[in-house]
Amino acid sequence: MRQHRVALLVTATALGPALLFASPAFATGGAATATAATATAATATDTPVDEMSLDDLRVAVARILGDKTSGKAVVREANKALDAGTADALRAFLKTGFRLAQAEDDRVAVFRILGDKTSGKAVVREANKALDAGTPEALRTFLETGFRLARAEDDRVAVARILADPKISKALRAAAQKAINGTPEELRYFLEVGQYEAKAKR
Repeated sequence: MRQHRVALLVTATALGPALLFASPAFATGGAATATAATATAATATDTPVDEMSLDDLRVAVARILGDKTSGKAVVREANKALDAGTADALRAFLKTGFRLAQAEDDRVAVFRILGDKTSGKAVVREANKALDAGTPEALRTFLETGFRLARAEDDRVAVARILADPKISKALRAAAQKAINGTPEELRYFLEVGQYEAKAKR
């Protein structure tokens, strides 16, 4: 299974960064599962998907298609459903096709994270757990929350290494101490920007 994963990783890495950032995982909103897509469609019309008219079904799928966070597989399958033009095809997309297409996009995003040379041990560990679980929900959970927390774990280790250096300046030590006790975003900011600002204060 891991050998197959290596081949997929090479392919995903070559596809370009647009795939990663097209993923809904990097947005604050968007439907997380086909159930969420179905609920969104129903909420927009106050009608269950099974009872929606053909026009309402088209609108529901078009909304997903128009969501800037939708990945390539979701866009492809939404267009297929709209091209088919039948209520059955549109319902099938909303009930199952969306979830499966999003999982395809999410899998590509996870492989891209694995292929990123800057990904630390915790990120690689959690990404592999999500892939090993093999479910759309595991992939989505990793991208929406697991990646952020795993990267924070790696970042905290990186900041601890900086603090372990007895030769660091007072300004750098103070900034690192603040970051290591902060949020994942504060850790990331320190490593990307803050440490260099602190070093400039020597």
